[in-house]
Amino acid sequence: MKTNSFSRRDFVRRTTLAAAGVIAAPKMNAFGKAAKRRVAMVGTGHRGTGMWGSPVVKEFADIAEFVGLCDKNPGRVETARKMMNVSCPTFTDFEKMMRETKPDLLIVTTVDATHHEFIIKGMEMGADIITEKPMTTDETKCRAILDAEKRTGRKVTVTFNYRYSPHRQKIYELLRADTIGKITSVDFHWYLDTRHGADYFRRWHRLKENSGSLWVHKASHHFDLLNWWLESEPETVYANAALEHYGKNGPFRGVNCRSCPHKSECKFFFDVTRDKRLTALYVDNEKHDGYLRDGCVFKEDINIYDKMAATIHYANGANVSYSLTTYSPYEGYRIAFNGTKGRIDAWIKESGAMTLEPYDEIMVSHNFGKVEYIKVPQSEGHGGGDAILRDKIFRNPNKPDTYRQSAGSRDGAMAILVGIGARKSVESGQPVRIEDLTGLRPLAVKG
Repeated sequence: MKTNSFSRRDFVRRTTLAAAGVIAAPKMNAFGKAAKRRVAMVGTGHRGTGMWGSPVVKEFADIAEFVGLCDKNPGRVETARKMMNVSCPTFTDFEKMMRETKPDLLIVTTVDATHHEFIIKGMEMGADIITEKPMTTDETKCRAILDAEKRTGRKVTVTFNYRYSPHRQKIYELLRADTIGKITSVDFHWYLDTRHGADYFRRWHRLKENSGSLWVHKASHHFDLLNWWLESEPETVYANAALEHYGKNGPFRGVNCRSCPHKSECKFFFDVTRDKRLTALYVDNEKHDGYLRDGCVFKEDINIYDKMAATIHYANGANVSYSLTTYSPYEGYRIAFNGTKGRIDAWIKESGAMTLEPYDEIMVSHNFGKVEYIKVPQSEGHGGGDAILRDKIFRNPNKPDTYRQSAGSRDGAMAILVGIGARKSVESGQPVRIEDLTGLRPLAVKG
């Protein structure tokens, strides 16, 4: 395996700066005042417009302005411009947009497998990058992004919004305070319900070549949380997975829900036309690229897994037992940290799940001592993390990062490498060493 083309010390220094939010300082206008940041976005679907488009326009109009929007679908990019209520030009040619608009920041929210193209070209054309997770989908593309960041001197920020939710931050605080001593193992089990989970099998995510499978697209979120909570990096992963519920396992199938003859008997029937936003972005623009937002969850071409389990060993000695189920009756996760002084438990129910209390609870059990319950108020937007993340990126990029929530390219790499390794382990039946994928040596203790 080829080793890094630059020193580990240099890599850590650069990615630490990126993670701390040290993006290029605002430019000054002719009157000596800070000019608005010029922002462009490539990929104008539901995630791009809903997480980064309209909210950025509403929350940061005084300091940032969209100067260009790009999407391969000409109808969708124009629809996005209207939804966001901006007057910037729209493009289907990415490099033309970059040349003509010269953005300071480029937001990348395209199909996962194409992230690397726009991240790398965007940096080469002078922009810092804000990319949705996952940073990319395989080790070769990952290495190319890291090399391009070093070569261009630009910065990559990966938007791991889960880090910013108050509940997850409280867990981080408890772990850092040595509440349960040295962490020896973690039990982490994530459940996607029959609404949200099924949706991944309707869309482009259903193909491994687009999403890297849910090991990468979805689980990279979870692996990043583990890396952050443990303040360490993964050394090895061994995994099992299967496609046993969706895809070819279905009792019947169609092309998409609207045209399906089985809609009256299929429990997964989804009427996309009841959602005005999805209809405007996707249904009304099918004529341009043929993309169906309401694809059948039982399509024969589905090649991602719907149940997954992995054992991950960390450089600091901690072991993790992880699983992901995509057809649960409720959405959320259970996690437990086992330490030399006790245990921390949490059970979170997310969107669509019934909850009896307006808070999420953390249970701290002390060895030979009391059990305490900590209540953290619930918040909208991925546990309250979305707005805090955007504020850190746009309003206060140099605010002290007390809880190390900002994520740079190394964080993005280590999150996806667990998923990439898990995918390879499923295919080979063997454990995978993370260092063998890109040459990056996992750190026992980050920072």
